[in-house]
Amino acid sequence: MSKRENKAMLQLENVNKYFFRHTQDEQWAVRNLDLKILEGQFVTVVGSNGAGKTTLLNLISGNYLPDSGKIRINGEEVTHLPAYRRAPYIGRVFQNTFQGTASSLTIEENLSLAYLKGKPKGLRPAINEETREFFREKLADLGLGLEKRLRERVGLLSGGQRQALALVMATFGHPRILLLDEHTANLDPKTGEKIMELTTRLIEENNLTALMVTHNLQDALSFGDRTLMMDEGEVVLDLAGEERKKMTIEELLERFSELRHKKFAEDRALLSS
Repeated sequence: MSKRENKAMLQLENVNKYFFRHTQDEQWAVRNLDLKILEGQFVTVVGSNGAGKTTLLNLISGNYLPDSGKIRINGEEVTHLPAYRRAPYIGRVFQNTFQGTASSLTIEENLSLAYLKGKPKGLRPAINEETREFFREKLADLGLGLEKRLRERVGLLSGGQRQALALVMATFGHPRILLLDEHTANLDPKTGEKIMELTTRLIEENNLTALMVTHNLQDALSFGDRTLMMDEGEVVLDLAGEERKKMTIEELLERFSELRHKKFAEDRALLSS
């Protein structure tokens, strides 16, 4: 089944999330959010700092529970399920290149942890020749030579190598949804391009539904097939189809200013290409 059959992989219904609830510092992080993402869609999410982008990902993953509303993944309500109960559904790659991997463990140990996620625990060895060969095949596809370094510690890898490894790990177990939280933000432009090429390929090969938060407006319009623009916890623009294909960065910023009666952001990184 594909997105063409209009099957909803992710639904948020009137979701609200507050920080510092019932205090003088109360903040409305996500407000009255209704969102439907079809199976197989690759959605990019943009917004200035504090717009609610990462909060949205945390609500989907279960790291935050909503104060009200409902969340469904593949038709199953997961609103009150904690992150570990949602883990089989979700793969995630973070901005911090160390966050998605364990630096003190070897490459094959990291891969093994991801490979066994959600599988029944038993007395079998975590790593054997069969799994090791599987890991080599997956890493060889990256073209980074990591398949020859299985027993090296992840802490010795470059930022781009760690993110490539984190992407492969996130797709193990056939998750329903891949969450990408500014996963190229700490990489140099050339490495970032390679990671985005890998990201697109893995999403297509694994038929994943993906949400990618990014500060790069050009990436937001160039990758995937739908773009959400958030502000103050709300989705203020939802672009897809021909409208999105024709949209320029300048037009996107103009639309935002017209809707919100303010400038989008002063951060030049948002305009990088």
